[in-house]
Order: sequence, then C-alpha cells, then structure tokens
Amino acid sequence: MMKYQLIDVKALLEGVKEFELPCMDTRKSFYGKALVIECKQKGVFLQSYNTIVCGIDQNNQFIKLWDGYSNTTMRHINSFRLFHNLPTINKSAWDKMEVCENV
Repeated sequence: MMKYQLIDVKALLEGVKEFELPCMDTRKSFYGKALVIECKQKGVFLQSYNTIVCGIDQNNQFIKLWDGYSNTTMRHINSFRLFHNLPTINKSAWDKMEVCENV
C-alpha cells in the first residue's frame, strides 16, 4: 500500500497573491495571459502565458527568469515594469540581461 505525504496547502500558499496584470499600453487587456504573482517570501513575478519570465526580488531588483523572447511577452514585461514604476526596455536590453538562477 502506498503512503501519501500530506501537504499543508494553506501554509504553502500563505502570503501568495495572484492577479491579472493590467495592460499599460494602448490595448484593452491581456485577456488573462499575463498574471502577477506576489509572494511575501520571494518578491513579485510575472507569468506570461504559462512561464514565469521575470520578477522583482526582495531587494527591489528587476530579474530576468526566462531567456526567450516574443513580441507579446515583451509587451507583458513592459507593462509589468510600468506597473511597478520602472521604465520600459527594448529587445536589445532584454537580450543583454542575464537569467537569474537563484530566486
């Protein structure tokens, strides 16, 4: 017979809040494709589609967590940056950033 480990879901999710990223450009919405995940323990993160692409760590530093690029995800990233009072960046600046391995 298999034994299952019980997970305290409430403790796991404590301090985590998720909401849709507001569209900060001329379009109306991201239609649920861009989510902000706030975690008391680690910082604030952007989920674009199903991938965590960037965030702001506990030291208020913008961090890159995904090495890919798409025009739509870059719109999500720039709206995330504007939402957190940071200037927008272009593809060249994104490409020059290193992916943060430890969050």
